[in-house]
Amino acid sequence: MKYHVYGIGNALVDKEFEVSEAFLAENGIEKGLMTLIEEDQLSSLLANLKENFGLKKRAGGGSAANTIVAISQLGGKTFYACKVADDETGDFYMKDLAIAGVTTKLDQIKGDGITGKCIVMVTDDAERTMNTYLGITSDFSVDDLHIDDLINSEFLYIEGYLVTSDVSRNAALEARKIAKQNNVKTAFTFSDPAMVTYFKDGVGEIIGDGVDVLFCNEEEACTYTGKTDLHDAITELQKLTNKLVVTQGNKGAMVFSDGNKVDIEANKVTAIDTNGAGDMFAGAFMYGLTQGMSDKDAGMLASESAARTVATFGARLEKEVLQSVLANYSN
Repeated sequence: MKYHVYGIGNALVDKEFEVSEAFLAENGIEKGLMTLIEEDQLSSLLANLKENFGLKKRAGGGSAANTIVAISQLGGKTFYACKVADDETGDFYMKDLAIAGVTTKLDQIKGDGITGKCIVMVTDDAERTMNTYLGITSDFSVDDLHIDDLINSEFLYIEGYLVTSDVSRNAALEARKIAKQNNVKTAFTFSDPAMVTYFKDGVGEIIGDGVDVLFCNEEEACTYTGKTDLHDAITELQKLTNKLVVTQGNKGAMVFSDGNKVDIEANKVTAIDTNGAGDMFAGAFMYGLTQGMSDKDAGMLASESAARTVATFGARLEKEVLQSVLANYSN
């Protein structure tokens, strides 16, 4: 087995700003969600933000990429398939993944266009709101999959954001099919409440007849199933997966597997920025899973890793921080 986890998802460079609630309201931006925008909207919003708040951080992003980076920093072997353009932002993104120890083949397939960007706006309550210009990442297709690497992996990890583009959704469906044919397990994350609200059919297509691991939060679970009661939603979702992981923010998380439920306590921290918390939880949990950890231990590792992320600005942590967290759970 060459890789523990092979991920597919959007390649986005995050630009993070600390903003006021009033700014979101004045600009008609839906708080707490990821909203797709066009290039002209991106330029206008960036200019507005820089003038009013100043850029806080620029970093590699993308939901599945954040997860894959976390797995790599913890010591897992990872591959990330995505699409960047032949521009400065694309170079920045590619180097960022390489530094994190993630294998890619981006140097072989850079395209004409603009690398995707995500504007992350963080309010005083630590909630993250995202406006995303996908750029060339919306053209991520079957041709970008690198099938030899996929079939040499233990897990395929797919982010829900891929459903927003027909081309990318088809790539995810093809990756799922190839994974199944080659006994590669599949993990899927809903990614964002907006995905299960506006792209529910596409999400259902990717889940298909079920996945090995499914990640979601409370809101996504209820929205996708149409249930107002979380327990009812969980009952429905368990039909779609062997292992269901439901995150609950500062209330912790729950893991359902083989008829068993494991409660994961939250690590109490002062929240500064929730951007990337779910991605980090999934990354640390997937690492634990591939290393033979119990659901409880993998969940505790994930909970502490996510808490550290929430307590700092940005979606990712330094490798040394994650390694120090891991030391608490390694035999």
